[in-house]
Amino acid sequence: MSLLLFALLLTNVMVVAQDDNEEAKGYRFTDEININNTPVKNQYRSGTCWSFSGLAFAEAEILRKTGKVYDLSEMFMVYHTYSDKASKYVRLNGHLNFGSGAEVTDVFRVINLYGMMPESAYSGLNYGEELHTHGELDELLKSYVDAIIKNKNKKLTPVWHEAFDKVLDTYLGEIPATFVYEGVEYTPKSFAQSTGFNVDDYIEITSYTHRPYYKPFIMEIPDNWLWAEIYNVKLDEMMQVIDNSLENGYTIAWGADVSDKGFSWKNGVAIIPDEEKADLSGTEKEKWEALTKKEKDKSIYSFEEPVKEKNITPEMRQLNYDNYTVTDDHGMLIVGRAKDQEGNVFYKIKNSWGTDDAKYGGYFYASAAYIKLQTLGIAVHKDAIPNKIKKELGL
Repeated sequence: MSLLLFALLLTNVMVVAQDDNEEAKGYRFTDEININNTPVKNQYRSGTCWSFSGLAFAEAEILRKTGKVYDLSEMFMVYHTYSDKASKYVRLNGHLNFGSGAEVTDVFRVINLYGMMPESAYSGLNYGEELHTHGELDELLKSYVDAIIKNKNKKLTPVWHEAFDKVLDTYLGEIPATFVYEGVEYTPKSFAQSTGFNVDDYIEITSYTHRPYYKPFIMEIPDNWLWAEIYNVKLDEMMQVIDNSLENGYTIAWGADVSDKGFSWKNGVAIIPDEEKADLSGTEKEKWEALTKKEKDKSIYSFEEPVKEKNITPEMRQLNYDNYTVTDDHGMLIVGRAKDQEGNVFYKIKNSWGTDDAKYGGYFYASAAYIKLQTLGIAVHKDAIPNKIKKELGL
């Protein structure tokens, strides 16, 4: 064997070994439940995750019930939500959160009041971009409503809101009164009815200790501009609702905070590591305690292997909510359940950040601890709620 041939073979062996070593590192997941859902989309540079997650939920529900795949228009929801939010913002003299953010309940509201449209009939890309880029639009709309409130004329003109909608028309496009989809002419309301999606079939649930259990309350978060109510249950019951939904073929709309450093889009995983490392003993524990906080963080947030996670309590959830550590940050869709290589339970999450540079094709896996601590609220089909909990809620 020539030296050149030997060198080539040795290089190939080293490359394969390196690939195997890289494959061995990190979390490895085995899906146990993976519910059919529609393709991942990209909200890009827009704060409209609530619309993407809400319609991902609606699309998955329609798919579950009818077997039909729809690509629904997120910007139809955004248009109506922005327009109605402007009215309330001005009515309250600016004492309301005004921006691109909202909640899944806004999607339900728009469907109920205005209907739905397919993406093919209303893309909301009327400003020379291929992807949703809302920085300019958001600033313009906020400046406009603030100018209306500061109006030196001392009274509002009857056309201020019409002019606001003209801005939406310019950027997102005018909403057509009728459109044709698969050879049939629809209005937005008749199209919504044709899908079979009924907003009255769904309920929103959370778990916090500052409000009575089994009663609805207005969720005190900035993006809840509607002052919509959400049902409150115990933490273990919220997890039971999630598990029961998945086990019976239902997806879950998930509002959560992904700003925690335990969330890694690059690695496709979200965890809540236990920094205390209480399971260590002897020399290992001494070495761990000798590390600086920076060194500890580097170790537990390396995502190179499964780590021990915190035991999440209702008190921890409440403290993070009270201290703004967990906020209404992002809307997504829970589509399945999995286990890592050590048997730890994770939940499969559909995101709306596209599929480029996404380890799991636009999805990621959140640990049970992450779900317990970082969840703001969920929306589920009423039939997916365990009967005991449903009875407590009076449903």
